Amino acid sequence: MGHQERKFFVGGNWKMNGDKKSLDSIIKMMNESICGKTLLNTEVVCSPPTCYLEYVRLRMAYGIGVAAQNCWKAEKGAFTGDISPAMIKDLGCEWVILGHSERRNVFGESDDLIGEKVSHALESGLKIIPCIGEKLDEREAGKTEEVVFRQMTHIARNIKDWKHVVIAYEPVWAIGTGKTATPDQAQEVHLALRKWLLDNVSADVAKKTRILYGGSVTGKNCRELATKPDIDGFLVGGASLKPEIVDIINARQ
Repeated sequence: MGHQERKFFVGGNWKMNGDKKSLDSIIKMMNESICGKTLLNTEVVCSPPTCYLEYVRLRMAYGIGVAAQNCWKAEKGAFTGDISPAMIKDLGCEWVILGHSERRNVFGESDDLIGEKVSHALESGLKIIPCIGEKLDEREAGKTEEVVFRQMTHIARNIKDWKHVVIAYEPVWAIGTGKTATPDQAQEVHLALRKWLLDNVSADVAKKTRILYGGSVTGKNCRELATKPDIDGFLVGGASLKPEIVDIINARQ
């Protein structure tokens, strides 16, 4: 199974940005620009801040998925300021991003905690986008594979059924910096990750699991990245708040 058999996937991570007025314009743009033909070929998911999850779900076209940016590892309880997978589902949303580099490096989430979140989110019936990626000093030390394989180990041991899992490889040094891994650099890591899945999970999971690239993806560089055989789409940050997200969604049309 080559990348043509894995449905192209574009996620937009809006991070801590937007208010109702600005989100209305993004929703309108996406609803008007992304037609049924596009959605047949590309799965599209957007991820607004927690407080706007229901606002966006009620207004975004049904064929476009809505993801939370994070969640906790339990259904309910004394976890002030957090949300559970059950709450995300109750709002009509079906996805969650887990282990984003900002959660790891700004908020100090450990590999173990992210693994526990992966386990509970899947058991609760959410689809997940777990993120992995190395920092600049780790890449310069030649530790890219060591780091992403360690992160994958903690994720994979918490997954029984992979059909609701889309992996996002996001080199931390390329997020919001304007630096992008070259298409060949990105493909090299994606290929290594697919081989890791083959060796540590199964041939079927290695063939079918989509691996996204994230890290300063733009309308300019998305088409060349999308030609690489092991890059199955993108998790987009800043550009997902701009009209160029439509170009990125159409990178393989």
